[in-house]
Amino acid sequence: MSNVDRSLLVHPPAKVNLILKIFDRLSNGYHALWSFMQTVGVTDELTIRVTDAFEGVRLKCSDETLSAPSDNLAYRAAELVLERAGVSKGVALKLVKGIPVEAGLGGGSSDAAATIMGLNRLLNLGWSNGDMALLGETLGSDVPFFMEAPTAVVHGWGQRMIPKTLDGVRWIVLVNPGFPINTAQAFRRLDEVRQTIPALPEALESVERAPSVSWSGILARMENDFEAVLFDDYPVLAGIKSTLLTMGAEGALLSGSGATVFGVFQEKAEAIRAKEAFAGTPEYRVAVGPSLQGGVLERTSNAGAPSRDAAGKTGAKQTGC
Repeated sequence: MSNVDRSLLVHPPAKVNLILKIFDRLSNGYHALWSFMQTVGVTDELTIRVTDAFEGVRLKCSDETLSAPSDNLAYRAAELVLERAGVSKGVALKLVKGIPVEAGLGGGSSDAAATIMGLNRLLNLGWSNGDMALLGETLGSDVPFFMEAPTAVVHGWGQRMIPKTLDGVRWIVLVNPGFPINTAQAFRRLDEVRQTIPALPEALESVERAPSVSWSGILARMENDFEAVLFDDYPVLAGIKSTLLTMGAEGALLSGSGATVFGVFQEKAEAIRAKEAFAGTPEYRVAVGPSLQGGVLERTSNAGAPSRDAAGKTGAKQTGC
């Protein structure tokens, strides 16, 4: 029998937490949370190839520290899909990282979700978003969100999602200071410091009930419970937030458990100027992208097609693999 290869080129996006509230620890070890999450047009680049030439999963990654199966969520997602589907095929993954690791941007979770959704399509599995979310939540709490991207309220430990419509587009500046913050450690610090855990405010309950939300409404409610402890531990993060606001951001916030801080701008030109304000700090990784209005697999192509940058220009992307 001749080999049959089918490929898909996907651009898994980053996410930001426009609102993040952290509640009690649950019996499964996760903390309960409430978050309003939004994808951003700053992406990784993932080629998924299904082949008869071998069996199992192979991975090439531009970040060699993520090439080991135990460290790479895309690899683990592909293994899980083959196991659950009972399929004896080969899956070759080529991952070019554009989203910083351990940065509060969900890059690994986005890669895992894109892998599950891409293989669902390539293998004609017919799984629903709900089926794929159940699979994804075994890999990480952010994975199911990307099945419902671009915008959703996320509950529990990430397994319950309420898709939303966020009217209009904003430009998001992502500023990563060049160091990671371990998520588990961030949760420990939060538990150590706070004395009480308030209930979900009525204003956020109203956001949850509304099918669509305006940017002005969300900007007025932006908050992240991690800022109370992490800004004390890492004062540079507070400085980044202050600079973004000084440069004209409508709002600025730590994303997830950090270390990335993002600013929301109404105009692209303003966002570009804000990005340039950090050019003098070489250890920073700074990117600009629009808030997205489509799902993860709405921006796919045949493998080998050129990628597009945040300005929409076609260009060669660093391969690294």
